[in-house]
Amino acid sequence: MLWGLLIVLLLIILYALFNYFRQRKYLTVLTQEQFIEGYRKAQLVDVREQKEFDNGHIRGARNIPLTTFKQSINALRPDKPVYLYCQNTTRSTRAAAILKKHHFTDIYMLQGGFKKWTGKIDQKK
Repeated sequence: MLWGLLIVLLLIILYALFNYFRQRKYLTVLTQEQFIEGYRKAQLVDVREQKEFDNGHIRGARNIPLTTFKQSINALRPDKPVYLYCQNTTRSTRAAAILKKHHFTDIYMLQGGFKKWTGKIDQKK
């Protein structure tokens, strides 16, 4: 029984490592400072839901929720960098994988997500 649990744990760790290194080939994680340096020249996309976006978002971002991301992929240009963020990093990581499948190559993500953002934000009143 103990060996079975150890094998399952090892498989989970190996899978996580595989995903991490595969992801690093197409997704660049940026600090807030690095993100600020480049997002004005890129397509800035908030992949959170509309209500989250309305409560506060990075100035200049457009909202394409992950739930509709595949259907909205044509709203983005593959020849321009895409800067993604969500509340943490889970949804933006998934969005990056979708972009990769659609042959986007310049994909960046905000480290720590919106919850760590200390820059300027806009809100719907």
